Amino acid sequence: MRAEVLVVWVGLGLCWALVSAEEPVEKQQLSRVQALVREPRALIGDGGRGDAEMSDEPAEVTVRENTKAKKKKTPEEIEAAKAKKAAEKEAKAKKQKGPKPTKKPKPLKPTKKPKPPKPTKKPKASKPTKKPKLTTTTVQPEIRLPPLEEEVGLETIFQPAIPTEPVEPDLDKWVGRHNKKKEATTTEAIMYIPEERTTVPFVGPWYEEYDYTDLAEAVAKKQQEEEERARKEKAEKAERQRKQWEEEEAERLKQAAFPAQPKKCPPLGLESHRVEDDQLLASSQSHHGFAAQRGRLNMQSSENEEDMYGGAWCAEPEEREHWFQVDARREVEFSGVITQGRNSEQLEDFVSSYFVAFSNDTRDWTVLHDGYAEWLFYGNVDKETPVMTQFSAPVVARYIRILPQSWNGSLCLRAEVLACQLPSSYHSENEVNASDDLDFRHHNYKEMRQMMKVINEECPNITRIYNIGKSSQGLKMYAMEISDNPGEHETGEPEFRYTAGLHGNEALGRELLLLLMQFLCKEYKDKNPRVRRLVDGVRIHLVPSLNPDAYELAYEMGSEMGNWALGHWTEEGYDIFQNFPDLNSILWGAEDRGWVPRIVPNHHIPLPENFLGGSLAVETKAIISWMERNPFVLGANLQAGEKMVVYPFDMQRPPISLTDSRRWRVNGEMNEETWARIQRQNEEALRETPDDAMFRWLAMSYAHSHLTMTETYRGSCHGDDVTGGQGIINRASWKPVVGSMNDFSYLHTNCFELSVFLGCDKFPHESELPLEWENNREALLSFMEQVNRGIKGIVRDMEGNPLPNATISVEGIRHDVKTAASGDYWRLLNPGEYKVTAKADGHTPQTRLCMVGYDTGATPCSFTLAKSNWDRIKEIMARNGNRPIRLVTKTNRVKATVSSTTAEPPITGRETQANSQKAERLRRLRLMRLRRLRERKLRAKVTTTVPTTTTTTTTTTTTTTTTQPPKTKSTTIWYDSWFPVDSWTENPFDTIFFDSAPTGEYNFEYTID
Repeated sequence: MRAEVLVVWVGLGLCWALVSAEEPVEKQQLSRVQALVREPRALIGDGGRGDAEMSDEPAEVTVRENTKAKKKKTPEEIEAAKAKKAAEKEAKAKKQKGPKPTKKPKPLKPTKKPKPPKPTKKPKASKPTKKPKLTTTTVQPEIRLPPLEEEVGLETIFQPAIPTEPVEPDLDKWVGRHNKKKEATTTEAIMYIPEERTTVPFVGPWYEEYDYTDLAEAVAKKQQEEEERARKEKAEKAERQRKQWEEEEAERLKQAAFPAQPKKCPPLGLESHRVEDDQLLASSQSHHGFAAQRGRLNMQSSENEEDMYGGAWCAEPEEREHWFQVDARREVEFSGVITQGRNSEQLEDFVSSYFVAFSNDTRDWTVLHDGYAEWLFYGNVDKETPVMTQFSAPVVARYIRILPQSWNGSLCLRAEVLACQLPSSYHSENEVNASDDLDFRHHNYKEMRQMMKVINEECPNITRIYNIGKSSQGLKMYAMEISDNPGEHETGEPEFRYTAGLHGNEALGRELLLLLMQFLCKEYKDKNPRVRRLVDGVRIHLVPSLNPDAYELAYEMGSEMGNWALGHWTEEGYDIFQNFPDLNSILWGAEDRGWVPRIVPNHHIPLPENFLGGSLAVETKAIISWMERNPFVLGANLQAGEKMVVYPFDMQRPPISLTDSRRWRVNGEMNEETWARIQRQNEEALRETPDDAMFRWLAMSYAHSHLTMTETYRGSCHGDDVTGGQGIINRASWKPVVGSMNDFSYLHTNCFELSVFLGCDKFPHESELPLEWENNREALLSFMEQVNRGIKGIVRDMEGNPLPNATISVEGIRHDVKTAASGDYWRLLNPGEYKVTAKADGHTPQTRLCMVGYDTGATPCSFTLAKSNWDRIKEIMARNGNRPIRLVTKTNRVKATVSSTTAEPPITGRETQANSQKAERLRRLRLMRLRRLRERKLRAKVTTTVPTTTTTTTTTTTTTTTTQPPKTKSTTIWYDSWFPVDSWTENPFDTIFFDSAPTGEYNFEYTID
């Protein structure tokens, strides 16, 4: 019986398996999806109990022999449910973690197909029994389910909680228990299985079936929106990150192409000689004159640089290592170096590359490194243009060395070091704090004009701005007048001028004058008594830039970067200081021929014809016109490149051959004074002006008031000291020039002008301006006060009217001055007694004794001149062909008239003509005789007696000396001793000194010979 029942049961199982295998594919897929959906719903509905009861280990599924309507879960559905649960856990974990709010989530990768779980090993069967082969089936490991999203139609693993059909809670537990029981029993235990079919708690679903298609579409749509929003957020974030990256990359590239600006430091002071000679050292020198002390920036060579001083430091070519060392004497921040080649007219020597090393003890040296290797700096490409090299970061050290690596020609170098002083308890020279609150910086053309305007607005009652002309490029040459009554010339008030900027690259004088304007305005408002006395008593003119075009060129290059010549000349190529008419040659030529002052005056020498239309710069013409409009008494032009004061003559007098001097001596055309001057000139002693003593005093008043100009123990800027320790020198004995501004001012106007060389550095750094102002402030004020030294006065006629253009002569000084349009004059003189004579056309000269003391202020010395008859005499002479006039006193004329009326018969017309011809012959003979006599007297140098002609009744004696022309007491031949020629061009009485008292009409009559 049992055997039959077993056969029937096996047959039913086989039939059920066949029926299950023939179900349509769609129904299987639907049942599979429903199983996957029901699995999480059962887990959710059970309150998480399924997680604890369900195991990941696959188990053998026993074919249920239940014949009721309840369907079994296939192994595929069980495995799919497990895979779905695992995927759901993973999604839930990711959802809880969540992306950071600042980062956009990465795009979703397609979900990988869930790997089928590994086949679990079969549980070991109990020893007493064997596992039945026909009643068990195991999960095939090779069976792989399609991905969940492909079965359900979704694209992501983020599945919302979908209500699913609940599953019997204890189904899995019951199946596992049934399997274990089946494995542990024999075949007879199988007969009990149909009896347990009534114990299944869930016969069917307790709710209606629900169509999940619309829900899946809604979920998919919502998921797509979320994905789109996430994608947009991610795209926006990526765009922001891209822009930020581009900005950072651009900044990085910018910093790589244009590194951060290095620290800007002032020069240490090689060019300005603040670094002394013992602070410079070099590995070697080629020969004498090329030591390390010559390695200063813009150092100039001497005329014979091979024998004296070269224009750079040059190394010995046989040495293996070459270096140029600078000692700062304390730790500083080195920020760069400036190199330059050798100053030479023939050679092109310069360093093209070099290293830089630093040390604190001169034993251990560190070569500057750029991060990869020793930093090789590139130097010069010519000998004159400076090249600046700045370090990326300043280096703190005391010593710096330049190590040349390659060079052109010979190894020659000029250099400047840039360094910042470290904070310390004491100040260095670069850190001088000026006592005055002024604007210490360089000003270009617009800034200079604005500065002058600001000063004028602050002190409108004592300042006035005007221009003296325009440059070749149309820039105005501005001047500032500082006076108690600006705009007008006050009678008795002298006029003073300071000029600067004749050479555009000499910027120190320009800035000093701008500082002087600020100082005078500020101190005058503060009621400084010295400044008030100066402003109220002197009309001051300050011109900061006479060459504005060239200064703009030098200003663009900046301090230290312009070479010695950049900006020196005008746009047209003129050196303004040497572009004035050469009046020296005219004066000296006239002196050698004895024409001074009879034919050529010794002052106010007129300009040569058509000279203004020649090779004169536009700026020079404007300066000459400005000089002629204002009666300047004293002035100075500020230059640079040396440190001294030079005074005229600036031109050296050309030597005169001995043959020419003997010829003039033989011909009698040279007096003893001219002969003595020529002898002194041949001995190189005739370079001074007639006012040489006064010029030396004026030069010393500036040089000795300067704080450092007389410190000449270390020599001049480019060689040995040539001033003898005084800081002053005659320009002709130092570096003579032709057509200088100083010589022209002395010979063409009343102004005594000097040149002040302010320092070795033409264009100093802004940090050095306070120091330079402190050095020059007292000297600038002291020199202006010298304008009141000497005598002053007014020349009037008998009616009290001022006499313009009257000549003021001082005995013993062969240089005169003229009165201004208002009749006033100023004559600079050293203390002493002087015989002063005033002369004017149509007036009788007057001589006075004037005393000049040591007190402050000029000595008053005025003149009142009486009218003379020379205008009438000249008119009569012009009507008679400018023939000489025989003057006869009235008393003698009366006696002669009486005798003639008694003894001589009336004269007829023919006799009159014959007498005139005879008188002309006698006149010529008399002139020839007098010329021969004068030649004999000059040769013998003795006094002789000259007999007169028979036309006179008395005999006179003429006495000659070696210093003055002969004086005659005769009234018939007085003019013959003055005019060895037949005509004259000037007033003969100009060479005669009359008494100081005014004279009336001359007591004589005239007759025509």
